[in-house]
Amino acid sequence: MNKIMKKITGLLIIIAICSCSNLEKDLMDDICLRLDSPAKVYTESLPLGNGRLGAMIFGNPDIETIALNEISLWSGGYQDADREDANRHLKEIQDLLLAKKNSEAQSLMQKTFVCKGPGSGNGRGAEGEYGCYQMFSDLNIEWDDKSEYTNYERVLDIEDAVACVSWSRNGVDYQMKAITDFDRDRIHIKIKSSKPGAINLKTSFNRKENAKSYIKDRRLILEGQLPFAEKKGMKFAALADIILKGGELADENSVLKVNNASEMEIVIYAMTNFDYGYKGLKAIDPLTELLKTNIPDKLSFDRDVKIHSKRFGEYFNRCRWYSRLEQDKKDRFTTNERLIRYANGDKDPELAILYFNFGRYLLICSSRPGLLPANLQGLWAHEYSTPWNGDYHLNINIQMNYWLAEATNLAELAEPLHRFTAALQDNGTKTAKAYYDAPGWVAHVISNPWLFTSPGESAYWGSTLTGGAWLASHLWEHFRYTGDVEFLKRYYPVIKGATEFLNSILIEEEHGWLVTAPSNSPENSYITPDGYTGQTCMGPTMDMQICRQLMHATVKSSEILGIDSDFAGKLRERVQKLAPNRTGARGDLNEWLEDWEDAEPRHRHVSHLYGLHPYDEIMPEQTPELAAASKKTLEIRGDEGTGWSKAWKINFWARLHDGDHALKLFKGLLVPVHNPGGVKYSSGGTYPNLFCAHPPFQIDGNFGGTAGLAEMLLQSHGDDEVIRFLPALPTDSDWAKGEVRGLMARGNMFVDLKWDSHKLNEAVLSPNKTGKITVLVPEGMTFDSKKFDKAEAVSIDAVSGKKIIIKRDL
Repeated sequence: MNKIMKKITGLLIIIAICSCSNLEKDLMDDICLRLDSPAKVYTESLPLGNGRLGAMIFGNPDIETIALNEISLWSGGYQDADREDANRHLKEIQDLLLAKKNSEAQSLMQKTFVCKGPGSGNGRGAEGEYGCYQMFSDLNIEWDDKSEYTNYERVLDIEDAVACVSWSRNGVDYQMKAITDFDRDRIHIKIKSSKPGAINLKTSFNRKENAKSYIKDRRLILEGQLPFAEKKGMKFAALADIILKGGELADENSVLKVNNASEMEIVIYAMTNFDYGYKGLKAIDPLTELLKTNIPDKLSFDRDVKIHSKRFGEYFNRCRWYSRLEQDKKDRFTTNERLIRYANGDKDPELAILYFNFGRYLLICSSRPGLLPANLQGLWAHEYSTPWNGDYHLNINIQMNYWLAEATNLAELAEPLHRFTAALQDNGTKTAKAYYDAPGWVAHVISNPWLFTSPGESAYWGSTLTGGAWLASHLWEHFRYTGDVEFLKRYYPVIKGATEFLNSILIEEEHGWLVTAPSNSPENSYITPDGYTGQTCMGPTMDMQICRQLMHATVKSSEILGIDSDFAGKLRERVQKLAPNRTGARGDLNEWLEDWEDAEPRHRHVSHLYGLHPYDEIMPEQTPELAAASKKTLEIRGDEGTGWSKAWKINFWARLHDGDHALKLFKGLLVPVHNPGGVKYSSGGTYPNLFCAHPPFQIDGNFGGTAGLAEMLLQSHGDDEVIRFLPALPTDSDWAKGEVRGLMARGNMFVDLKWDSHKLNEAVLSPNKTGKITVLVPEGMTFDSKKFDKAEAVSIDAVSGKKIIIKRDL
């Protein structure tokens, strides 16, 4: 019997060593992505990142591809895209709009009021001055033995930020683990086998353009330089060390050959010469810097992964959501199978939690203080010409990337967005002068690390003038969440500058209202009563909502900081004259100043509901008529759309306190998408690795969906910032019982919630600052020895560090 037990123990040890299975985490469907075959495309890969470096694990036991990324790798460079004399045509364009000659105004804008040159290259700017974000390189690992394999598993543990691939072949069990090290800022891969000497493979870098790869001192080297139109642009380099346990390492041209190893590690370093202070490119050689600062290491993965996961967990574990429902765990499905089953109506209480956790995981992995903001694809790309240049779209997309940061306790990770916003000021000031002869600063629809602020190359979509102002609103929101006066003092000039611009370009229209002109309602088109279909307009609803938001933010900031009282006084008067929200004949909220027909009634953008979310001037309690108009707008728009559009609609319905409709949109967002063939741009969903399908992949849908789930659980918006618990909890049984810890409310407040049978059982508030707060105490709850027979808004004197507990008597 002892011999049998020893054999069983030995077998279990081998399984533990060479399988991705973790007995402790096997049943935790809220923190693991599981796939049972290698990725064919990158939207099936396992994404890793540390805010600077990214890796996508395809997991092929024959020829493995690990796609490598570095967040600053951009072609192009700084350019002067402003038309210096554009402002000479401004009054004529405005007069045409006032005379309702929109067609003539738009034609004149296309001739005189778009950017100089090709702009973004219609979203294909890789070879031009605008540039594009692109992949760094592939790391290829080709195995000598390509015979049939079994027991395949590929797992991403988003609690520890570790990817694992395991398989068996010819009686040998293999395992590959990978991290993008949060501590040592490098990509680290470990491969091991269950039998000594069973690892035989070749490794190489593979980049198809603008680079060369070779071997030097038994290290893989990649170096290159991207184009900047006709000039040379950004330099980049990578090196990889291979460390063996047993076996030999041989140099075969540009490939390193591993023979008869039992265990091996690959350590990858990569960098560019981008200056994160937004001062262009550094006069350094990236390869020289890498060789100078990184020397070959010993086997260290097992030690490094523990430190890495601890550093990652300092962010990830701040906020956790648990189902608390009893579940049958006898069947374990892959992530893609779960998506398919969920779309077919099967229950999966932990799928929403997995999505929530994954969204936070992606932001932690793609946004690091001191670096660049997460772009349209976070930092993951497997193209040399990414869709829409992988840039920063300022008419919702980059903003949506950061909606979850404050609410889910990742406020520091918004620092790249804040710093990027401030960096736009210099170019934005020039653009404001060139096009509007205005003070302050402006950014329009698109931007990049080269700080592009000009209008786009088409008047159809490129003239929205509130992109920079929308960014500035995030600065105010950060203050609302944190109460950090030093932060507000540092960034107040950015907020004020955006407001100065908006204030100065307003004109009076026929009703006597002040409106922006000329502008667009992002990417949408109207039909005027005479049948003209156009985009150029004055006073689109979203513009006016942003004007109100920024003016209020500037006034409140000036009061808090005790400065600019005269300017604040003028803004108080001006804001009263802004064109108001208006309800149309169908009972919906007008998107334009007039009740014009929508050229595309189910358009993906729902920009005129900006006042419902992310701004908060429309609320069911305070503005019921406008809330009803917003609901009608959503009904007309419908529940279909691109991935990020569905994500935004989750937030809208949550703000309307309709959890069931928010859940319907969430289920629509998770509809499985496979598109190795063509792309259908109108219907979004989710890829097998949980990347959001615009399609194609666009990460804002992941972030916006996560923010929407947070809105369903906790809200604290509005002028009075009333804290509301479970304001949009669905009646679906998957949501009947749960617990969430570490959500954030405005006013710098941690919030933990427990609920059962769809009713709140306990709320624990942990204030990080002293002052008055207002809490909507639900019916049947007890606070401060008082039981509430009906829901009531209660003012509480919060004390920093002292918990506030609201409970239900059970």
